[in-house]
Amino acid sequence: MSEDQTGQAIPDVTMVRPDGSEVSASDYKGKPWVLYFYPKDDTPGCTKEALQFTELKPEFDKLGVSILGVSKDPPKKHTKFIDKHDLAIELASDEEVEMAEAMGVWVEKSMYGKTYMGLERSTFLIDAEGKIAKAWRKVKVKEHGAAVLEAARELVA
Repeated sequence: MSEDQTGQAIPDVTMVRPDGSEVSASDYKGKPWVLYFYPKDDTPGCTKEALQFTELKPEFDKLGVSILGVSKDPPKKHTKFIDKHDLAIELASDEEVEMAEAMGVWVEKSMYGKTYMGLERSTFLIDAEGKIAKAWRKVKVKEHGAAVLEAARELVA
C-alpha cells in the first residue's frame, strides 16, 4: 500500500478471533468500521488504547461503526487480555502478519541500537465500501480513541 492510503481498498486477509473463528474485511462489508493495529497485548500503551476503544464503544455502536484490534499475539493471549481488562472490543490475531504486511504496518523498528520487525501502531477508518476513509500512522495513544470517534462521526454524517 502507498503511504497515503486514503481511498484504497482493504485487503481481505483472514485473521483469527480469540474463540478460534475466522474474521476478515469482507465480514464488515456494507458498514463502516475501525481497524487498528497494536504491537502487543497487555503492554501499557496497548492496554490504554484498548481501554479507550472499549470506553468509547457505545458511541461507535450508535454510529453503526465496529472496532477490530489486531496484533501478532495468538488467540489465547487475546482471551487473557480481554478477560484481564474487561475489554468490549473485538480482537483478532494476525500471527503470520499477512494483514499487517498488506496494510504496510509491519515495519522495521529499532530499540537500543538493534533493529527488528514489528507492528507500527496504526488505525484505519474504513467506509462501507471497504475503502480507507482515514489513516493514522505511528499513533500516539493519548486521546487517539476520541480522534477516531470524531472522524467516524464525520464519515457517517
